[in-house]
Amino acid sequence: MADYSFLSRLEGLDGRFEEVATLITDPDVIADQPRYVKLTKEYKELEKILGAVSRYRGLLAAIEESKAVISTDDDDEMKQMAREELEAASEELPKLEEEIKLLLIPADPDDVKNAVIEIRGGTGGDEAALFAGDLFRMYQKFAEKQGWQLAVSSYSEGTAGGYKEIIFNLTGEGVYGIMKYESGVHRVQRVPATETMGRVHTSAATVAVLPEAQEFEVEIHEGEIKWDTFRSGGAGGQNVNKVESGVRLRYNWKNPETGKVEEILIECTETRDQPHNKERALARLRTFIYDREHQKYMDDIASRRKTMVSTGDRSAKIRTYNFPQGRMTDHRINYTVYNLSDFMDGNIGDCIDQLIVAENAEKLKEAEL
Repeated sequence: MADYSFLSRLEGLDGRFEEVATLITDPDVIADQPRYVKLTKEYKELEKILGAVSRYRGLLAAIEESKAVISTDDDDEMKQMAREELEAASEELPKLEEEIKLLLIPADPDDVKNAVIEIRGGTGGDEAALFAGDLFRMYQKFAEKQGWQLAVSSYSEGTAGGYKEIIFNLTGEGVYGIMKYESGVHRVQRVPATETMGRVHTSAATVAVLPEAQEFEVEIHEGEIKWDTFRSGGAGGQNVNKVESGVRLRYNWKNPETGKVEEILIECTETRDQPHNKERALARLRTFIYDREHQKYMDDIASRRKTMVSTGDRSAKIRTYNFPQGRMTDHRINYTVYNLSDFMDGNIGDCIDQLIVAENAEKLKEAEL
């Protein structure tokens, strides 16, 4: 028999929904952007919960009605139809119950945001840079499949190819909530192109996925920013060498944890348009500061978790890509695929789905729902 006790947590949600619906039409609230964004998000969340609850109560009513028909009706055909409806509703009820329980758990407010992703070659020299390039292409193909926009902010190429470091933005619906599972150390085992003896080498690249900060979430004194411009290097013809489109930003930021002032240095050569590069550099500055200030919150989550699915711990070894065996293993959930070429071709969605399921199970257990 289903446990309906969790429905007691829904008392008052209808009233709050009506209150929020009124508030988001208030001109004073609309003028207060941080509050308006927060309330709009709450409205959407409440709408989802109440929609699911309405379907749940409809199923309960259908079950009671079917039972009544089975016990009182003399028509065999009506009884058979009622049994079928009872079976269907009883099968759907626990699924909807799980959906509502997950909706009742406060979502990570960053999940709906765009993401800034940093890939850096780690141990392994040239091979690590090549693997960082492989990871970038994997995410590029995955982003295409998702219909997201990708824009590279800056990069440093490896001497043998790939990237020592590449930073890019992903823009789309709920990007951070999906890509956050990629944060961590990615280890590769394969025979490098430069290896003459055919020996398998192990190297690594680190991936950091950061939620892109909104303007009102971080206080920046733009008058204190020091700007430099420079000529963008690399391919692109004579225009790249003649026009100072690249921008370099320096900003002194007081670390709230240590109390010390740190200089933040950011370069952006994303486009040949200097104003656009300045805009992207400012966005990266906001994201950097937001990430540093937000890390304590992430650390608190990590300390409470018995397992590590998406704690944001960038030092955790999360995956091994074994090319000789054609195998990829995600160590957080013991998930393995034996079609590595397909995985590297951007088909990483199933792995992320499994990580989401694992994290949801963890959240339900922690909430004791």
